[in-house]
Formats: sequence, structure tokens, C-alpha cells
Amino acid sequence: MAELKTKATQASVSKFIAAIPDQDRRSDAQLVCKLLGKVSGEKPAMWGSAIVGFGRRKLVYPNGRELDWMKVAFSPRKANTVLYLDGGYTRYVDILARLGNYKTGKGCLYIKRLADIDLGVLEELVARSLRQDHPGE
Repeated sequence: MAELKTKATQASVSKFIAAIPDQDRRSDAQLVCKLLGKVSGEKPAMWGSAIVGFGRRKLVYPNGRELDWMKVAFSPRKANTVLYLDGGYTRYVDILARLGNYKTGKGCLYIKRLADIDLGVLEELVARSLRQDHPGE
């Protein structure tokens, strides 16, 4: 089995964010980092070279494989800020309807600019993900 590349590291989150070349993307990263820290109650940590994670949990695959993983995370990529929340996004349809402009992928939420979304709704989404409170299932 290949070794997992996405693991917690000792790299500096503040240096990682400060090195983001685009000012708008850097400002968004600072704001998301603060929001995720507030909602999770956890300190940020680098996971791999480009993901900022908060907290730890065991991720268990259907085949029984277990991984040490973050509870919630984000990555400030060139085109989007990517959020990694628990359980896929079909569980959050009610909240996503109020979020604003975003896209989803397999396990990821893509936000082009934070100005395009409602930050209060994003906070609600992250809080529900952390509670693993999934109504309607």
C-alpha cells in the first residue's frame, strides 16, 4: 500500500498563509483559518504541504482501513479556497441553499471568493459538520 502524503506536519500555518502570493486569496485564507479555529475550538496545523487542518479524527473506509485525519480543513488553492468537511455535501443541502456561490466535488467545497458567500452560513455548515448532525438521513 502506498504511503499517505497527507499527514500532519510541524510546518508553520502562519508562514504558509503569509506566502500566498495573491493578496485576496491570502486574506480569504486568513479569514477561513480564523473561522475554522473559532468553530472547531482547535488550533490549525499543516497537513501535507498545502492543507490547513483542525483537530484529529479516525477516518475509516468501508474496507476497514483507518487513517489519522483532520476534523475540518481548508486549502487556499490558486483558483478556489477548498474546504474539507465531514461526510459529503448531500447531507447539507438545506444549508448550502443559503450559502451563496460555490461548487462541490467529491468531499470538497470550492469557494472562488469569500465575498461570494454568506460567512454566517459557512460557520453554520462547519459547525454541523463537526457535530456530525445530519438530519434527514
